[in-house]
Amino acid sequence: MKKPIIVGNWKLNGNKELINKFFIPLNKFLEKYYKKSTVVIAPPILYAAFIQHIFSSNKRNFFIGAQNTDLHSSGPFTGEISPSMLIDVEVDYVIIGHSERRLYHQEDNESTAKKFYILKKENLIPIVCIGETLKEKRDNQIQEKCKNQIDEIFKICGSKHAFNNSIIAYEPIWAIGSGRSADPEEVQRIANFIREYIELKANSEIKNFFIQYGGSVTPDNVKQLISQKDIDGFLIGGASLQLQEFTKIIKIINQMYS
Repeated sequence: MKKPIIVGNWKLNGNKELINKFFIPLNKFLEKYYKKSTVVIAPPILYAAFIQHIFSSNKRNFFIGAQNTDLHSSGPFTGEISPSMLIDVEVDYVIIGHSERRLYHQEDNESTAKKFYILKKENLIPIVCIGETLKEKRDNQIQEKCKNQIDEIFKICGSKHAFNNSIIAYEPIWAIGSGRSADPEEVQRIANFIREYIELKANSEIKNFFIQYGGSVTPDNVKQLISQKDIDGFLIGGASLQLQEFTKIIKIINQMYS
């Protein structure tokens, strides 16, 4: 059984006061659970070093993530952050392809795949988000939508080892922030499809490959979700900003792995 990876996506939230109130007790809490799960928080990137300082004595299972990356290493690209800069502030995981980036910043499968490629080149761990809209779900296009997003990564990366040391976060777009989580058995069917499709395309078993679920994850549904064979962790939005909710989710997951 894989050690689950629990990622909190803070999106456009946070300040120094909240970080102190959240991360100082989280640091103490995680000392008890470091053997059973890996915890990643992706804050607004300018707070990365501030959070790293809080965790300077506890590097066993806590990592900083980023919510995005640019395609370039340097140059005249105002407002962007490069993979090498993320490495410089000790980021390990990078979320790409989130539906909010696709919707509000017109990012598509090709640009997401290019980001995946440069992150792998820099030995960062990409968390690539894929998933369907409510209309696509109703039209029975879930697998087709996931295939299209995965195929673009194979096309750009051109390697059967493309998904080694990487994470796919299956996030039904209709479930994000809606309070409506996907049915655990349906999530399992899609996660199993994703895993088998990638292994078939790669003609090989993928190493250190994880599938997460994201979309209104709470303490009430996390036990059923993590019980599914092909769910290796979670990408959590709103609940990751609430210390009690987030630590309760971690506790439940760790109880399942004791």
